[in-house]
Amino acid sequence: MNTMDAGLDARRVAGAEIRRDARPAASSEAGRGSGAMRDADGAREPARPRVALVGAGPGDPELLTVKALRRLEQAEVVLTDDLVDARVLECLSPTARVLRVGKRGGCVSTEQRFIHELMIREAKAGARVVRLKGGDPFVFGRGGEEVDALREAGIEVEVINGLSAGIAAPASVGVPVTDRRCTPGVAFVTGHNGDGGIAPDWEALARSRLTLVVYMGLTRAAAIAKALQAGGLAATTPAVIVSAAHTQRQRECFTTLEELAGAVAREGMMSPALLVIGEVVALSARWREEVALDGAIEEARGLAKTA
Repeated sequence: MNTMDAGLDARRVAGAEIRRDARPAASSEAGRGSGAMRDADGAREPARPRVALVGAGPGDPELLTVKALRRLEQAEVVLTDDLVDARVLECLSPTARVLRVGKRGGCVSTEQRFIHELMIREAKAGARVVRLKGGDPFVFGRGGEEVDALREAGIEVEVINGLSAGIAAPASVGVPVTDRRCTPGVAFVTGHNGDGGIAPDWEALARSRLTLVVYMGLTRAAAIAKALQAGGLAATTPAVIVSAAHTQRQRECFTTLEELAGAVAREGMMSPALLVIGEVVALSARWREEVALDGAIEEARGLAKTA
């Protein structure tokens, strides 16, 4: 497997590279299988440029949808995030060009605008383009922004959902995100809203009695826990941190809301990770095995019933 120079501006594409055997973006067979039509004289009409936004799921390639796997096998150019597991990339054709356009908190990342430009350029050149994202493209994946950019450029977009880590990570440690005995629902929130983003109302969430699944909240665990407690959520509320779910690097730590930040530091939990906060965490068989807090569980349940 050779790594070739993509010819991209290294200052704009941090760490971008092309893997596997490179091929011209404008394939002579670009119309094959991409919806190309024939006119009344039988001549082939150019297919309209198209990009598939594909959710890679949380890591394990066996959790890919059938449609996602099919698009990966057909792809000629793949723009992939850092969070996509290497095993998923093994599903690609040996001739596929892979552009790494990763984004990691605290690291040099590819500009979102340039990712848009890359997708548009490759699609208009006639390639079958896949934008591959960890989890689901529309769950904290900026998929909506990418869809808007592509449509504004006259490019058709197909969105293929993936299994979000917000569901898969808790399930991997025996935690259901909803259970009618404990909570009326679940809220997926971000711990890092970024420039121009809307910050969560932690005090309102504390009063909601919802299970809270927090993405990108590892470095702000202390502030999040403090805000939730200020909103009335009990310090003894069960919580679990799940890092690198459904990969060979997966780690988890059961704790409580007041001990959340301490557990992150003590256990050396690393990104990507989710924080799961709520009574449903106590439904995991591992909770009682790893956290001797039977009395605290009952107290949390009592507070929830009287809220």
